[in-house]
Amino acid sequence: MIAENILHIKERLPEGVQLVAVSKLKPVEDIMEAYRAGQRAFGENYATELRDKAAVLPKDIEWHFIGHLQGKQLKYYIPFVSMIHGVDSVEHLEEVEKAAAKAGRVVDVLLQVHVAQEETKFGFAPADLAEPGRLALLDLPHVRIRGLMGMASHTDDTERVRADFHEVRTFFDRLKATAFADTPWFDTVSMGMSHDWTVAVEEGSTLVRLGTSIFGARDYSVKK
Repeated sequence: MIAENILHIKERLPEGVQLVAVSKLKPVEDIMEAYRAGQRAFGENYATELRDKAAVLPKDIEWHFIGHLQGKQLKYYIPFVSMIHGVDSVEHLEEVEKAAAKAGRVVDVLLQVHVAQEETKFGFAPADLAEPGRLALLDLPHVRIRGLMGMASHTDDTERVRADFHEVRTFFDRLKATAFADTPWFDTVSMGMSHDWTVAVEEGSTLVRLGTSIFGARDYSVKK
């Protein structure tokens, strides 16, 4: 079923939109089924779970850390992670820089933008990103900012969700034309999960993070 789900989703994804299979709390057997179906990018939310899975799974997997960043846990995945989603503050950018420098590598990150109605979600306020010079002043030789990540409001109101995604894409385009005009690698807009990815793609997402649609429901009683 996992393989069939992946193939069905990829048939529906437009060209140029990357699929990250969110495998948090799922066993390595499920990840291997997705891997055998051709999936190579996987997203994990918990640092030690990501570390443990990476140790036993194929080395050509592209791991994305999509959970809330905690500086003390960067050491578990910074040596091999392909991209860190959801860097939500200048302080976290600086923590990633320090850890990446220690590991001797450059790490790709996405800046999380807070546009949802819920205050519990994290991220830069759009007003912060409206000041393009602020990011340019940071000394981050071991961090490569690849784009933005955003989550829509948790609601059944499709138009509210669409507006949130539209706002993220609008700020991406603004940054692309200003602070990152000379950085061709600033090319990623990560928006959309299992319940709203079609709207996200319509609003300009270039990367979707799908878990339930691929692996089914999770048992959070085994949370790491």
